[in-house]
Amino acid sequence: MINLGAKIKQFRKQKNISQEVFANYLGVSFQAVSKWENGNTMPDVTMIPAIASFFGVSTDELFDFNLFELEKQVDEICTQAYQYRFSDPAKSEQMLRDGLRRFPGNDIILNNLLYTLDYKERAAEVISLCKTLIESAKDDSVKYDACRILASCYEENSQHDLIRPTLEMIPEFYFSKLELMASLLKGDDSYEAALKQKYISADDLVCMLIVSGKRLQEKGEEEKAQSQFRIAQKVIDAFQDDFVEEKWFSRTTYDSLIEEHTELDVLLKDEAP
Repeated sequence: MINLGAKIKQFRKQKNISQEVFANYLGVSFQAVSKWENGNTMPDVTMIPAIASFFGVSTDELFDFNLFELEKQVDEICTQAYQYRFSDPAKSEQMLRDGLRRFPGNDIILNNLLYTLDYKERAAEVISLCKTLIESAKDDSVKYDACRILASCYEENSQHDLIRPTLEMIPEFYFSKLELMASLLKGDDSYEAALKQKYISADDLVCMLIVSGKRLQEKGEEEKAQSQFRIAQKVIDAFQDDFVEEKWFSRTTYDSLIEEHTELDVLLKDEAP
């Protein structure tokens, strides 16, 4: 008991994380963490995987739990929840919360959970969770995604003065993990990464065309603006014959762009034939 508490304290100090941050990550009180470290009590055995994952250490010495198996189970939870992220966000959220009961404070599950929460109706929860991940996530991709989501939440709730400082925490990226996996791996690993990147790239391209068009409208350059909107519409229409891989997704790229499609119908409605 004392040895486990001492290890927790040692790893926490090495990570330069306060008891409060660590406790918030695990969903327990900081008093509970203090009792662990002092050897008065010990964590529930179900929390051992999350503790080891948080510190990025082997769990073989902590109840002989295999870290690779933990990551595999977490990935399965997130993959299953992703299938309902767009079609049934509430179901996706519940699946992730069930996962958190198995792996409290897991940053990958928490990151996925953010995608199921409404930025306006649950702004306080989104902001709090983002700040926790930014401060304590060991995976930079999770940390920077939390920054992105936090900035989007600020924008959605008209907290414009907080957007730029949040975005400044994100470094420039010129390639993504999914792009590299699609290009360098083989078989289904490459295929799955390519499909996921296709969804992301299509959405990014359409959104950037809409943003560019709106800015051109603000500057009074309507003809250029309409050209951006038309290109965006063509990009969406190009995916009409797309298919869905039900193993990983619940809808096609075309269906995932329905909101942008509706917005473009409005933006293009006054264009002369």
